[in-house]
Amino acid sequence: MERTWRWFGHKDKITLAQLRQIGVEGIVTALHDVPLGEVWTREKIREMKEYIESYGMKWSVVESLPVTETIKYGGADRDEQIEVYKQSLRNLGEEGIGCVCYNFMPVLDWARTDLMHENPNGATNLYMNWGALAYFDIHILKREGAREDWAAFSQRHENWRRDLVTEADAMAKVATAESDHELVENIVIKTQGFVSGNFKEGDTAPVEKFRELLRLYDGINKEQLQENMKYWLDAIMPVCEEYNINMCVHPDDPPYPVFGLPRIVGNTEDIRWFLNAVPNKHNGLTFCAGSLSAGEHNDVVAMAREFAERTHFVHLRSCHIFENGDFTEASHLGGRADLVELVRIFESEELRMKSEELPRRLPMRVDHGMTFTDEAGGVFDESSHGHNAGYTLLGRMFAMAQVQGIIATVDRELGIEYKQPGFFD
Repeated sequence: MERTWRWFGHKDKITLAQLRQIGVEGIVTALHDVPLGEVWTREKIREMKEYIESYGMKWSVVESLPVTETIKYGGADRDEQIEVYKQSLRNLGEEGIGCVCYNFMPVLDWARTDLMHENPNGATNLYMNWGALAYFDIHILKREGAREDWAAFSQRHENWRRDLVTEADAMAKVATAESDHELVENIVIKTQGFVSGNFKEGDTAPVEKFRELLRLYDGINKEQLQENMKYWLDAIMPVCEEYNINMCVHPDDPPYPVFGLPRIVGNTEDIRWFLNAVPNKHNGLTFCAGSLSAGEHNDVVAMAREFAERTHFVHLRSCHIFENGDFTEASHLGGRADLVELVRIFESEELRMKSEELPRRLPMRVDHGMTFTDEAGGVFDESSHGHNAGYTLLGRMFAMAQVQGIIATVDRELGIEYKQPGFFD
């Protein structure tokens, strides 16, 4: 697989020179300075592409060209926004960029309640505490129906042996303004601002803005959201055909309905639905092993075997689920995802494609990584080497080393010559 890295553009304090040194071949990025819902021009695309190429790498994947909320819920200006999206795709195609990762999650992208949860080794990882998410929904967001939804969620997951409404009420008794602010930052700002464009650092009323966005989806159920996704995919597929652009949707993270919003890419049946609904080869999947492994209902290895042919991009990370249902990022050699077997599956798929004279290298990135002590409060603190939540330098370097070892071993098993960029063979 092609070793890629998510890079956040010229404002990212991690440099392309550093990435080239650690064996990165391709960059995963976006035009983060273009406002949500505006066309990406050829000039801006070309400028970014040439800058990446000047460091000996390529712009492998766009992550992401955001799908605006109006497309997702089917607003009055949906068709207008689809035309904007199609023009951005044309401009990407004209510049030779052929892979776009996106998501169709309403309002939220990925969600966590704790961005610095301590591991047994002293490093920290992203963490989901379902009780804290229920507290946010019931007592901070004060969403109508939240209490009933979380009671039903607890019943559906009776094996977790917890009453999330009771947990939320207990948290309310000891919560402070500071703890509430941190939870809002973790759920709404720090995990969303650099991804979806709906929120940004410094928003003065993020909770009210969150409520306003939720209201846009009043009356939108899972089936309607699926149909809206199909409508959008049908509209853009002719452009994808013309320019050979692969669209690859990111799974829901976490792969459960939250805040009363429907989720449509969280399990095997969901993925089968959208692949069959729009059977074009350019309609495909970002196989995020981390997101999928956060759901106890998902057999990640079986899903990889079933969907390898329609997978255009791979996120290799893994989650550990605790007995009470909370989950955290695991070591890239551990957790539920079995990254060793996933590499075997996807590298075997590459060989199959090559045998049919349709050669391709799947772009892969390690996705999230640990935050080491120095990154949190020492040499690599926020003032000297800030990073977006989950996207550390040392943590992802550590993960990349683990995954490169897996790839090298599997390559030898499969008779593929493994090459490490930047070294004399």
